[in-house]
Amino acid sequence: MEQLVTQLISTAKGIWKYRWYSMAASWIVILVGFFVVYTLPNNYQASARVFVDTQSILKPLLSGMTTIPDVEQQVSIMSKTLLSRPNVERVMRMVDLDINAKSNHDKEAYVSALMSQIKITGTASHDIYSITYGNADPKLAKSVVESLLTIFIEGSFGDKKLDSANAVRFIDEQIKQYEEKLVSAENAIKEFKLKNSQIVTRGDGDFGGKLAQAEEQLNQARLELTEAEQARNSIKKEIAGEEPILEGDHTQTATGTVNPELDARIEALNKTLDSYRLQFTEQHPDVIATKRLIAQLEARKAQEAKMRASSTTIGRNYSPVLQQLKVALSDAEARVASMRARVEEYGGRVARLRAMSSAVPEMEAQFAQLNRDYQINKANYEKLIASRDAAKLSGDLSATTEMMTFRIIDPPTVPLNPTGPNRPRLFSIVFAGALVAGLALGFVLAQIRPTFVSLAHLREVTGLPVLGSVSMNWTEAEKRRRKKSLYALTASFAVMLVMSGGAFGLLLLKS
Repeated sequence: MEQLVTQLISTAKGIWKYRWYSMAASWIVILVGFFVVYTLPNNYQASARVFVDTQSILKPLLSGMTTIPDVEQQVSIMSKTLLSRPNVERVMRMVDLDINAKSNHDKEAYVSALMSQIKITGTASHDIYSITYGNADPKLAKSVVESLLTIFIEGSFGDKKLDSANAVRFIDEQIKQYEEKLVSAENAIKEFKLKNSQIVTRGDGDFGGKLAQAEEQLNQARLELTEAEQARNSIKKEIAGEEPILEGDHTQTATGTVNPELDARIEALNKTLDSYRLQFTEQHPDVIATKRLIAQLEARKAQEAKMRASSTTIGRNYSPVLQQLKVALSDAEARVASMRARVEEYGGRVARLRAMSSAVPEMEAQFAQLNRDYQINKANYEKLIASRDAAKLSGDLSATTEMMTFRIIDPPTVPLNPTGPNRPRLFSIVFAGALVAGLALGFVLAQIRPTFVSLAHLREVTGLPVLGSVSMNWTEAEKRRRKKSLYALTASFAVMLVMSGGAFGLLLLKS
C-alpha cells in the first residue's frame, strides 16, 4: 500500500512538472469542443403512431367459405420490410430528395442515411407501430414520416390481389385440362357402354344366378316339349287305330244330324226367341235379330248337308271322332312346334349367358377402371371450381379495407424545439475530456522525460544506497516567480471553469 501511495505521489509530481503543457492541452480541447458542439445542427425528430385493427367481423362470417388472409402476419412482415431499399428510394422520390442526388454515389449516401436514421418500433401483439425520423429540416422530417406512413398503410394490403389473380389464372388452366380429361373419360365410358350394352346395362350383374335360372327354364321347356311330343304321338296312334265308317251309317249321317254344334246353337236360339216373344212383339229388334241369326244357321246347315251329300265318296271313310282327333293332332303339332321354339330360345339364351359370364369379369374391371378415372377427374374438377371461387373471394378480402383498419393515433408531427443534439451533455463530455487530455499529456511527458522526484525513487531505480541529498535553496526572486506562476495556473483553471459554466448555461438556454 505504501509503495502504491509512493508511486501515485511520484506520478503526480511528474505531471505537476509539466502542468503548463497540461493546462494548454485542456484549453485547446475546451475551445475546440465548445465550438464543435455549438455549431452542431439542430435535429428535429418527426414521429407518428398508428394502430392496426385486425379484428374484422368478416373473419367469423366467411370462415369455412374461403381462406382468410393472415392480416397480422401481413402487417408484421410489412413493418419489418418497410425500410427495404425499394421503399426508401420511393420515400426519396416522394419528398424530392432524389433531386439533390447528382450522382449514384450521392444517391447511395442518401439511401444509407435514411435507412440508418429511420426508426420503426412496435409489436404485432399490440398492433401499435411508431415511425420516427430526425433531420435538421423539420418539414423534411415530417414529409419523410408521412411518406413512410403512406407506404406502410398501402403496403400492408400488399399484392394479395395480384397473387389471387395469378392463383385464379393458374386454377383456370388446370380446370381446362381437367375438362378435357372429363370429356375424354365420358367418351370412353360411352363407347364402352355402346360396345358392351348387353352387359353394362344389366344392373345386378349376377350372371351366375341368371344362367342357373335360364338352365332351369330350358329344362322345364324340354320337359314340356317331351310331354307335347308324347301327347302328339298318342293322338297319332289313335288316328291310326280308328276304323272307317260304313255306307249305311254315312247315309244316316247325311239324312240325319249333319253338324251337332249347329243344331245345338239353333236349338238354343229358338229357346231364346220363344222367351223374347213372351216379352216383346215381332217387331222388337232382339226378336228380328234372333230370327235373322236362326235363318243364317239354317242356311249354313242346309249348305253343309248339300256339301256332304255331294262328297259322299270323299268323306265316307271319315267319322266325326276321326275329324276331332285330327283337329287335336293339329293342336298338338302346333304345341310341339311352339315348345321346340321355346327350347331353342332358352338354349340360345343359356349359351349367351355362358359366353357373357366368362367375359363379365374383364369387362367389369375395364368399366370400373374407366368409371374410377372419371370419378377422380370429376372430384378434382369440382375441387378446382371451389378453389377458384375461394381464391377470388380471398383476393377480394385481401384488397378490401374491411379486413384491417388503420387508426392513426398520433399524426406525423414535429416539435417546435429541436430534439437534438443534447449540447449540455455533449459539453459536459468535452469538459471531462479536456481535463483527462491535460492530465494524460502531463503523464506522457513525464514518462518521456523522467526525473527523480524523491530519494526512494532514485534508490529504487539505481539500486544503490543513497547517502544523502542537497536541498534547493530558493532565492526570494525565485520564490516570487514560483508564487506568480502558481497564481497564474490557478487563475487559468478558474477562468476555464467560469467559461465552461457560462457556456453550459448558454447551451441550456439555447436548447
